[in-house]
Amino acid sequence: MAIVSTSSLRPLHQSSSFPKCPNFSHYSRFRPRLHFSSLRLSSSAIRATAAVAVEPDLGTLQNQKLEVDLFACPVCYEPLIRKGPPGFNLPAIYRSGFKCKRCNKSYSSKDIYLDLTITAGLREYSEVKPTGTELFRSPLVSFLYERGWRQNFNQSGFPGPDEEFNMAQDYFKSAEGGLLVDVSCGSGLFSRKFAKSGTYSRVIALDFSENMLRQCYDFIKSDDTLLTTNLALVRADVSRLPFSSGSVDAVHAGAALHCWPSPSNAIAEITRILRSGGVFVGTTFLRYNSSTPWIIRTLRESSRQNYIYLTEEEIKDVCTSCGLTNYSSKVQQYFIMFSAQKP
Repeated sequence: MAIVSTSSLRPLHQSSSFPKCPNFSHYSRFRPRLHFSSLRLSSSAIRATAAVAVEPDLGTLQNQKLEVDLFACPVCYEPLIRKGPPGFNLPAIYRSGFKCKRCNKSYSSKDIYLDLTITAGLREYSEVKPTGTELFRSPLVSFLYERGWRQNFNQSGFPGPDEEFNMAQDYFKSAEGGLLVDVSCGSGLFSRKFAKSGTYSRVIALDFSENMLRQCYDFIKSDDTLLTTNLALVRADVSRLPFSSGSVDAVHAGAALHCWPSPSNAIAEITRILRSGGVFVGTTFLRYNSSTPWIIRTLRESSRQNYIYLTEEEIKDVCTSCGLTNYSSKVQQYFIMFSAQKP
């Protein structure tokens, strides 16, 4: 697997508990923007997150206050202890270490993303996902995703990223000012749009593919405004989301559901992390729609090998069975955007 150069970052060095903070050169892209003392959490961000203890330096322990953070251990869902500068932008999270007090497992952003998968840090064991998932871990597919791959979706009725973003924003009106997690974000096409909109207090670009997240960073670093935006890159499994229950205001999943090994497990996890009133919006390819001729339905049924294409009725049924309500959808050919809310 190809490794993308990250000249603007230096890797963290591991210690017995937390990685040490790296030194930033005079030429680092992050150095001029590390104004951590001025960062404060808004009331909406506090409402959208779960409390987590911060482990400050021992000499100033009594003078420090606990920071509010939402990251949780993907093994036991215990809120993670954070050591490092406060804040939610890329430089702050990169210079921080995270640890689960219960599992004694450490997590770090030694790369350009924070790895919160269960297999993070393992040396002897690597987990292989189904073909539909592994395909998007490929450096080539990750590179091509916004450079021609996704543009082909319009043949199935996808209206295009700008229109999809506007449609999603309409569904997310009740979540304005809160925390949004863009699961299976790919190269961050929509994560960046959500972050730049200024609509949300925090945006998390989350994907299982290391190379998709590297591509996302490449796009981010070409836009100076995004580097200091409250935008975080997180590697995680959609079936084991590393957030406390009821800590998230909005979840977006663009062209993703058909790639998940178990849509029901993933939507159950999304339901768990949503707060009461939180909104889930997703888009995917339908197996067929109500106007599809039977012969085409038969052909599409036989083509279900690497992906799980559902019907609109099945998507609604899964959302409802996972406890979501107020389901609504918009269908165009084989494209569907659906929305559901946690009671």
